[in-house]
Formats: sequence, C-alpha cells, structure tokens
Amino acid sequence: MKRILLLSIIVAIMTPIVSAQRGMFAPAAPSPSIARDGSVKFTVKAPGADTVRLIIDSRLDTLMQRQGNGEWSMTLRGLKPDLYMYYYRIDGVKVLDDENAQVANDVKNVMNKFILDPSGDCPMAVHDVPHGDVSAVWYDSPSLGMKRRMMVYTPAGYGESRQRYPVLYLLHGSGGDETVWTELGRAAQILDNLIASGNAQPMIVVMPNGNVDEPAVAGSGPDNNVQPTFAHKNWMEGTFEQSFNDIMTWVDTHYRTRDAKRYRAIAGLSMGGYHSLYISANQPDDFGYVGLFSPAISRMDKGKSKIYDDIEKKLVNQFKQRPKVYWMGIGKDDFLYKDNAEFRKTLDKHRLSYTYHESTRGHEWTNWREYLVIFAQLLFK
Repeated sequence: MKRILLLSIIVAIMTPIVSAQRGMFAPAAPSPSIARDGSVKFTVKAPGADTVRLIIDSRLDTLMQRQGNGEWSMTLRGLKPDLYMYYYRIDGVKVLDDENAQVANDVKNVMNKFILDPSGDCPMAVHDVPHGDVSAVWYDSPSLGMKRRMMVYTPAGYGESRQRYPVLYLLHGSGGDETVWTELGRAAQILDNLIASGNAQPMIVVMPNGNVDEPAVAGSGPDNNVQPTFAHKNWMEGTFEQSFNDIMTWVDTHYRTRDAKRYRAIAGLSMGGYHSLYISANQPDDFGYVGLFSPAISRMDKGKSKIYDDIEKKLVNQFKQRPKVYWMGIGKDDFLYKDNAEFRKTLDKHRLSYTYHESTRGHEWTNWREYLVIFAQLLFK
C-alpha cells in the first residue's frame, strides 16, 4: 500500500514536469505571424480580459479584437520593412508576448521585437552576405581613471587580411549604452549589407559607452546592480568629449586603422549627436566626416567646460579645414526640431556647407537606422 501511495505521489509530481518539457520542445508557430504580402498578425491568449491593446514602438496603440477561443488578434498591413518593438496591454497591464523569445530593452522599457523583411531587401535584416564580427572589448581610459567597455564591428575578411581600414565612431543617445547601436540600431547588419552590395566601403565601426560615470552597460560591468537610466550624472557636460582621445588612441593601437582625417568619421544620435558636434568642432583635424542624427544642440554644462565655449568660432574654423561631409538628419515631429532649425541658421549665417535630410516621424530608432544607412554610403569615397 505504501509503495502504491509513493508511486502515485511520484506520478503526480512528474506529470506537470513532463508536460512542461513537452511544451518546451514542441515546435511553436512564429509570433507574430508575417505573411508574404508583409501583413503582420498578432495573437495573444487572454480569455478573461475585457480589453487588449497592441503597442508598437510606443507610438502605435490599437485595440485588438476578441476571438471565440479566448484569443485576441490584430492584423496590421502597410508597415515598412524595419525592426519593430511591441508589447500588449491587457486590462491596463503591460504584458510581453511569451510566444516570441526575441526581447530587447530601450532604456528601461522592455519589449518584444521582430524584423519585417517580406521582399528580402530590408537593410536592417540578416541576408546571405559575408558577415563582419562584433566584439565587446575593454580599453584603458586614463582620463576617466577606469577600464571601459565598447563594441567594435570589423568587416568581413578583417581577420584574414593585412589591410588597414577607415573608422566610424558611432555614438548612442541618452539612456543608451555601448550595445544599443548593435541591438536596436542594427549597425552590424546595415554595414554587412551595404558593404556586400558595394554601396559602402569596408570600415571599422567603434561604438563606445557615452555614460562616463559607468564602465559598461548594466549587468556587464563590475557593479551588476546598476540600472539603465535616461539621465546620468555626467552626461552632457564635457567629460566624455574630453576623454574621447582615450578611445581613439586605443583603437589605433589595437586595430589596423588608417590614421588620417580622411579615413575617420564620427556620428551619433540625440546625445551622441551632441557629442559628435562638439568633439568634431574641438578636433577639426581629426574627422573628415560628421553625422548628426536628431542631435541635441543646446549646451547642458552650465558653464563648466571649455569644450562648449566659442562654438560658432570653432565651427567656422572646422569648416575651414574642409570636412568632406557634414550631415544632419531629423524627423518633422522630433521634439528637437526647433533646436536643429536654429543650429542650421547658425551654419547658414556663416555660409557653412552641410547636407540636410528631413524625414517623417519623431525621435525614434526607425529614423536613426535610416540615417545610418544614408550616412554610411557617403563615407570614405
């Protein structure tokens, strides 16, 4: 009797475990479901819910439709090929899609993601082309008194060749880190595809962490408990700009670079555009190409750093050094649009030649990926 009772207990314990394992290894349908025509169907189980909403990229908010089997669904058409972030809001509570293992965070906002590439030509998608490598490397920063981490993309064939390569320094925005240009910006895929098609030159892309009060992204530095935040203690007050030569020196001594102005570019989004603007203005002999993607413009240091002094004079001097490309892009709905318009007036006042690209939408990744596609094709020609 005791043996029968023990066997019954073991069976009761093992049954849900076996069932869970079967569920783990059972093939799952892709979520969301993407049709050949580019339409995207979202489905979520919420039999007891009163309302279910689909949020895409924190800007498209739409009510899903209840189905008879306890599921809610929504089919979207007309989305352009790109990377999309989404989540559900069930009766007001944020819920991730547990059928989609692809998850990423934008600052503290955690969402699912998917790539829409119905025709096979989306520049952000992985295609059957030679692929470069992305390495997480630690470098010494004497100016900051610490070792810091950055991501470095090397193009396909770098390891087998003796060739020297031009360098693009690609900077992130507020709340970002050294991984965000590869995770959300799709920089590696964009460069792989552009280089393979002959539309961009093979180049090294250096993506540092612009938050000088931390050595690396949350969870990858000595302090594992650090949390992502939008505003850092020392974020736009000159310290990063003053320490930037530490990065350039380390890169030039550890990679086969072409150490000359015409083979060096700097670009960034938002805060990274702010950094790119002031670094290049203070070091006009170092950068032949400058890209400002929805850049922050107004100085934030409140008079603490000489980096920002006499910026108009520095810009005039920078353009006397004849940068090959000075490129600006911003969306019509961007909250920084007015500041960018004022900055262009300053450039126009001094008759400084630049390229301006205005897109739709606001301060968002879909624009910044597009800007990288455009800017990368202008470099090192």
